[in-house]
Amino acid sequence: MKNVDPYKSQLESFGFTTLEHIFSNEQIEGMLKLIGQADMSKGTFRKTADLFAIRQFLKEVPEIDQLILNDEFKQLIHDLFGWDYFIVKSIYFDKPEQSNWFVSYHQDLTISVDRKVELDDYSKWTIKQDQFSVQPPLDVLKQIYTVRIHLDDTNENNGALKVVPGSHLKGVYRPQDIDWSMETEQTCDVPKGGVMIMKPLLLHSSSRTINNNKRRVIHIEFCNQELHEKLKWAERMSV
Repeated sequence: MKNVDPYKSQLESFGFTTLEHIFSNEQIEGMLKLIGQADMSKGTFRKTADLFAIRQFLKEVPEIDQLILNDEFKQLIHDLFGWDYFIVKSIYFDKPEQSNWFVSYHQDLTISVDRKVELDDYSKWTIKQDQFSVQPPLDVLKQIYTVRIHLDDTNENNGALKVVPGSHLKGVYRPQDIDWSMETEQTCDVPKGGVMIMKPLLLHSSSRTINNNKRRVIHIEFCNQELHEKLKWAERMSV
């Protein structure tokens, strides 16, 4: 097992870290096989020329959790975050070789919940295909970690994330307020089988693919916070 202290320090200071060789080629190929066998007719699947995505991924491809949530990966999660963390969201992204899809700088400020309830400190509700999203209190957002499992080698030429290190420490930080005379930008290259871990409050973006290589990523969010008593996490799963 890796010594996780340097990675924990990077997460705290910079808002992100990367770890290589977390999943083997065999494990990655097993994941891709299961994804290819999934029923794509459901509303949680989105397929366009620029992006293929599966929301509620671990629910829609249930067999895959045996490959992802193996003993080594679960130990890594517990060592990095703590034993009280659980899964709260999962998405699969496939940016195809010819994709022009790009995402400008933003923070991930919403969570997925089981219903809509008007509550203080819960705002910016959206509902898409019976899926409810809301911006929770800042204290909840601060306790979330996102783990991005890379199924392909990813660099600046096929849409690797660009981030503003340390921006997660500034609360809600609007992209239009970025002072580039004070901030820096870093591209997060991640090899196949590696993971990038980030805080959702970290400002991040991704560019178009320009090298005709895929960028397939499994995005899983973890938290240790309970929501208002009238709300539940939409995808809560123990680790």
